[in-house]
Amino acid sequence: MNTAQTAGGRAAGEQVIRVAMNGVTGRMGYNQHLVRSVLAINADGGAELPGGRRVRLEPVLVGRSEAKLAAIAKRHGIENWTTSLDEALDALGDGGIYFDAQVTSARHDAVLRAIAAGAHVYVEKPSGATSAQSRELAEAADRAGVRHGVVQDKLFLPGIRTLKSLIDSGFFGRILSVRGEFGYWVFEGDWREPQRPSWNYRAEDGGGIVLDMFPHWTYVLEGLFGTIEAVTARAVTHIPARWDESGARYDATADDAAYAIFELSGGVVTAMNSSWCTRVHRGELLEFQVDGTDGSAVAGLRECVAQHRGVSPRPIWNPDIPNGERFLDQWQPVCPDSEPGNAFRLQWEMFLRHVAAGAPFPHDLHSGTRGVLVAELGMRSSAEGRRIEVPS
Repeated sequence: MNTAQTAGGRAAGEQVIRVAMNGVTGRMGYNQHLVRSVLAINADGGAELPGGRRVRLEPVLVGRSEAKLAAIAKRHGIENWTTSLDEALDALGDGGIYFDAQVTSARHDAVLRAIAAGAHVYVEKPSGATSAQSRELAEAADRAGVRHGVVQDKLFLPGIRTLKSLIDSGFFGRILSVRGEFGYWVFEGDWREPQRPSWNYRAEDGGGIVLDMFPHWTYVLEGLFGTIEAVTARAVTHIPARWDESGARYDATADDAAYAIFELSGGVVTAMNSSWCTRVHRGELLEFQVDGTDGSAVAGLRECVAQHRGVSPRPIWNPDIPNGERFLDQWQPVCPDSEPGNAFRLQWEMFLRHVAAGAPFPHDLHSGTRGVLVAELGMRSSAEGRRIEVPS
């Protein structure tokens, strides 16, 4: 185990849980999980537990690059880091947490080792490269009696939380349909640096937009609107060649766009487009439009606008005259009750209360398995060119 300058001592009576963080040298693991969640929680005195107690996290960084780990540890005054997963797990002690934000293809074996070591486990999605892998992790964690969870951050975003409050209030009446648009242009890497890592575009490394995004759509749709009963999807690779981090050309073997219809319980139909090959002409990179008998709303990552039936305009189709209506101006913003904070941090705090105090945590590895299953069935629908029913 390597050590850097420690960040400081523990407050009297403070509960501290060690967390081995694997994959923090990557963009998501570093920014959202280490800096904006774990270190931010510590900076605010820890996460609050029932009864007013607080719990703080003591990170142990683990990964493949000694140089990158050492630099991060020095930058943030983190005491422990190592390139050995076994060392990191040994350092956890009783009640420690293993967090995994590695590439998807490396997750299964590492999480199994953590479970075998008695660690609670919290993982990025997808929780496995296949639903069989995900199910194996969930069942292994159950048998070991450890707490387990999977990141489902979209549910904690301000726009989605506001949309959920509209649903709970009955604003929509009977919900008829949902239309989702997600994506942006990811540069190929030949003349401009890409915004995503190259493994995302290699199927052999667990890449592909279906495996990456369908787990998100699963927990959002099922958390807000109803159980997914069937999927019809078309997954494609629009850009056949890209350039990696070293500037070398490679064949893109994974899907970079997917067009899907999800049939939900209660008759709700969702049309969902996901693409890394589209240029953005909307308010945010992710938007959901929900249409109901009494009203409609459009929610993004942060913003939400709505239109009630009582103030709905009366558009008339007439292509022979110029359009005089400003449709986007006819929607009213819906303000959240409060600023909820970083979505990743909110879920980290929930998981800490689950581990330290037994508080409920519905986002477990079984729910993660559900998302991977829907992704698999979406790929099967694309390959077979037909509608696939999703088991409940």
